Amino acid sequence: MSYRVIALDLDGTLLTPNKTILPESLEALAKAQQAGVKVLIVTGRHHVAIHPFYQALALDTPAICCNGTYLYDYQAKKVLASDPLAKSQAQQVIEMLDQQAIHGLLYVDNAMLYQTATGHVTRTLNWAQSLPESQRPVFLQVDSLAEAAQSAQSIWKFALSHPDTRALQQFADKVEQQLGLACEWSWQDQIDIAKGGNSKGKRLAQWVESAGYQMSEVLAFGDNYNDLSMLETVGLGVAMGNADEAIKARAGRVIGTNLEPGIAETIYREVL
Repeated sequence: MSYRVIALDLDGTLLTPNKTILPESLEALAKAQQAGVKVLIVTGRHHVAIHPFYQALALDTPAICCNGTYLYDYQAKKVLASDPLAKSQAQQVIEMLDQQAIHGLLYVDNAMLYQTATGHVTRTLNWAQSLPESQRPVFLQVDSLAEAAQSAQSIWKFALSHPDTRALQQFADKVEQQLGLACEWSWQDQIDIAKGGNSKGKRLAQWVESAGYQMSEVLAFGDNYNDLSMLETVGLGVAMGNADEAIKARAGRVIGTNLEPGIAETIYREVL
């Protein structure tokens, strides 16, 4: 079958460990767009941290951000649809984080905020500094996440990182049980917390329908647990070779790692 939409996760999927896009992927995706196929970024990232890749792919589609929490239109520079966290829930998460001494990033409006610098924060800052100034994400240190959350217009998600992944999982379980929020692994040491019901698959399905397509016409690529909601609901869900075995088992196909040209090869085989 020839697919009409290509949905792409970024980290661990389209991006190499050095946060670059393989030349083979760029070429294949450009040819797919020339053939009339819509290419869509579906990511856990904030829209302010997607600029380099959106521009490299020369996209005209909106981006699905923060694991489906919102749909962002880069041309109009506005949010098209969203389901943000309630401020009361965000405050409860922050209180629980303080109690467990777990540090988190807070994604709001047009910025990513942190109170305490962690390894994840340092890596992101270093990456940001490597970019042209116009492409750098807005990444700010604040004195109080609680105060920042209270003054934000929209709270997209928390991104929690901790060296003890077991402690991180226990915290996520507690948040799900007590607050009913959505907790998903987005990296080997990171769990994202968003409004319950939000997922990449759900937001992708909404956009697909609004654009006049069907989910059976979508080819999707992903590597982590937050990608399963789209990998399992599209026409063909493709897991990267660097994904956990549990994800590979639930995907329609498994290709090479994010250092290999499997994405391009799949596009040539299934789309072009």
